[in-house]
Amino acid sequence: MPHSPHDSARPGQLMAGEMAEQPRVLRRLLDQGATPIREVARRIAARQPRFALLAGRGTSDNAALYAKYLLEIRLGLPCGLASMSTTTAYGARPDLTDCLVIAVSQSGGSPDLVASTAAARRSGAVTLAVTNNADSPLAATSEYHIDVLAGPERALPATKTYTAELLALYLLVEGLRAARGAGDAAGSNGAGPGGAGHEGAAAPLPELAAAVLDRADEVRALAARYRFAERMVITSRGYGYPTAKEAALKLMETSYIPALSYSGADLLHGPLAMVDNVSPVIAIVPDGRAGQALRPVLDRLRDRGADLVVIGPGSEVEAASAGFALPSGGMPEELQPILEILPLQRLAHEVTLARGQDPDAPRALAKVTRTR
Repeated sequence: MPHSPHDSARPGQLMAGEMAEQPRVLRRLLDQGATPIREVARRIAARQPRFALLAGRGTSDNAALYAKYLLEIRLGLPCGLASMSTTTAYGARPDLTDCLVIAVSQSGGSPDLVASTAAARRSGAVTLAVTNNADSPLAATSEYHIDVLAGPERALPATKTYTAELLALYLLVEGLRAARGAGDAAGSNGAGPGGAGHEGAAAPLPELAAAVLDRADEVRALAARYRFAERMVITSRGYGYPTAKEAALKLMETSYIPALSYSGADLLHGPLAMVDNVSPVIAIVPDGRAGQALRPVLDRLRDRGADLVVIGPGSEVEAASAGFALPSGGMPEELQPILEILPLQRLAHEVTLARGQDPDAPRALAKVTRTR
């Protein structure tokens, strides 16, 4: 059934309710989804894929980018982001023998994802769908399927399905590591101290997510500060980069503010010239290697007088114009994106309301976008 703006009693109620569900969704996935995901991982690992391709659109494409970092860092598995039009528009049929193709989609209904996944399977790939709909065409087309168990999502901006996708993909990669006996090897590929994770590392996420979401007043103050912004720049590195892209998408689709997302390294290669003291720059600063790599970028932004907002450790927030300090406590860097996005989802929601718009019903959008 198509979504109507009148489905909610007040503007933003649907999105707010689904953001609030995220701790429960994360707990459900850990309690009910971890075992099925581990079994899927075991079966895929037995096929010994040599490389991986990831496909998605919109929010799910940002989740797929997160999985690319996980697979390359945690498993040492070469990865790429699929260009679906090479298959659907141009009819290319590359040899995908021994390739793992992971298609990520909340609805599992986009025709280009279904068609490109079907073509990949015919071309010899091991295909896996990660969706919020076990009865979807994409799930039926793929050899393997992971249900992110987020429950129905009625608001047009995806929130709980995004964080559920991230956790499901993390559990998948940890399952692949366990099945391959890759713990030592992955550590040498950059997991770093405290990064040799397992499912237990994710156990605190529901409680930490609830604590972050409870701090709505802090985000509302940021929204009041930036409600009149004409554009925003959002930057990060490493595991934080997908968060930057997803935050920009949320701001654009709800408040219509042009929000440009860049890797911190790419920002220095030209786009830094557009930064001034008027347009806010939001920096997602992971507590780990990506945060260390981002520090020279933060220094350059301060030198330019940027209105710098930091989402990250308290020490980085204190050195910025404004920000939101994330909980400390040794959460592995690869799991931090699940917490990083939460205040940014709420920021998009609050900025939209402050601008007199309804985040539940962005103009020109549909819940299932049928690209080909």
